[in-house]
Amino acid sequence: MRFLLPLLFGLVGAAVLIWLGLWQLDRLTWKKGVLAEIETRIAAAPGPVPLAPDPEADRFRPVTVVGQLAGPPLRVLGAWREGGTGYRIVAPLALGERRVLVDLGVVPFQPGEVMLPQGPLEIIGNLDWPDDVNSGTPEPDGTTWFGRDTPAMAAALGTEPVMIVARHVTPQAEPRPIPVGTQGIPNNHLGYAIQWFGLAVVWLGMTAFLLWRMTRRTV
Repeated sequence: MRFLLPLLFGLVGAAVLIWLGLWQLDRLTWKKGVLAEIETRIAAAPGPVPLAPDPEADRFRPVTVVGQLAGPPLRVLGAWREGGTGYRIVAPLALGERRVLVDLGVVPFQPGEVMLPQGPLEIIGNLDWPDDVNSGTPEPDGTTWFGRDTPAMAAALGTEPVMIVARHVTPQAEPRPIPVGTQGIPNNHLGYAIQWFGLAVVWLGMTAFLLWRMTRRTV
């Protein structure tokens, strides 16, 4: 009887940890499906910008537009996945009577003006509503920002709160486009599952050691 309680405690604890690991594997399958759906949406044939795009339903929608830069850009200082450290260039883009934001890509740190494409531009990209700002992000310093905040940038540049993240710009100029992708979307469920299964093994090992110690005491 003295062994029953530790044994039950060990088995129940291990069962809970194993269940958590299996739950994380289910989440992994779900997350892979979500990422596959996003990648399919990103790679779809581009079309025009909707008249009233929705930040949820139209996020990552591929678009193709012809427009012209309609004012000086904002520089967003940061370290960018696949783009290195530098300034992300966000500018107002005139599409006839509409004005939207366009993320033209990244330029390295350097003094002086950025060489932006001139004249009519053909841009293929994806709609996005990035928000890189958190409680520790400094306030913008003139035209230098420290995170992309779509509504705030739209207010500063007098555009709709809609951003096109460029994939191709014709004619191309200095900024190197950094297209949207799933690389920045976390998918840590496999690691969590391994941790839970590892804890279950440790829990069972500790239970076995405790029972062994108890048998030694009875000798």
